[in-house]
Amino acid sequence: MQALIYRSTGSWYTVKTTTTGETFQARIKGVLKLDEDITSTNPIAVGDIVDIVPEEGDANAKNAMITDIQQRRNYIVRSSPHKKGNAKHIVAANVDQAMLICTVKEPRTSNGFMDRFLVTAAAYHIPVVLVFNKRDIYKEKEIDRFAELAALYEDIGYTVKLVSAATGDGVEELEAMMKDKTTLMSGHSGVGKSSLINRLLPGLDLRTKAVSGWSGKGLHTTTYAEMYDLPIGGKLIDTPGVREFGIVDIEKPELSHYFLEMQPYLSQCQFNNCLHINEPGCAVKAAVQAGEIDPERYVSYATILESMKEESY
Repeated sequence: MQALIYRSTGSWYTVKTTTTGETFQARIKGVLKLDEDITSTNPIAVGDIVDIVPEEGDANAKNAMITDIQQRRNYIVRSSPHKKGNAKHIVAANVDQAMLICTVKEPRTSNGFMDRFLVTAAAYHIPVVLVFNKRDIYKEKEIDRFAELAALYEDIGYTVKLVSAATGDGVEELEAMMKDKTTLMSGHSGVGKSSLINRLLPGLDLRTKAVSGWSGKGLHTTTYAEMYDLPIGGKLIDTPGVREFGIVDIEKPELSHYFLEMQPYLSQCQFNNCLHINEPGCAVKAAVQAGEIDPERYVSYATILESMKEESY
């Protein structure tokens, strides 16, 4: 029978059958062969559709064996948080959209982090909503900074929302956007993702922690990726908070293709393999100089490109 992966702890998986919604605790049978071009630290991810066979024995045990994995519609990956080099970790599979939870303060989400996430999502054709949380603690300076960021990313084509998990402001609008969709929710540790999910799923009561006072960085509360059914229809995938989002499976010449505002200019560059750094006749650099591409985004592009060189991509 087929089932959907709701929770992954590395060796055991919580699954629900796609027909009856029956829950099993499942293990992998041997080594499952995935797509030849995917090699990851986790063979199965939350959101995967798998084939299972209930184990014989105690009928109340509800244990099963995963015998096969179905073709993924899409997936999103990052560099593995536990292994160095080019090891990659599948964050989630078969998602309709992603919501990146950001903050202007306590802790501030950097443009570089947002752009790395957006690049990865674009590579796998996953739409992203940028959700800025903690509206309740923003003063005039933070409101102005949010307005700048909203104008920047909305001009590119992204949807940007301002909410407060503490007061509930803007949460209903998010809920409406998630109806009947599978939504991946990610963000830095400490941005209030768990608090926001508690608003969306009353009674769930995910653990939350305050931002670390001495570092200004968030503390991890979610340990494993887990999927929840939304009361209005649809599913939410909660992921552990991340400090950095390492890009994998993207070659340097491809990177500019995933900066959406650069796409109209790529065919106008003098060289087909232009990296838009030092090459003559670069239409992207000309667009930056003409104010058609935001300088902050170009700096972010150049920084990511350089990090890919350092990481031997």
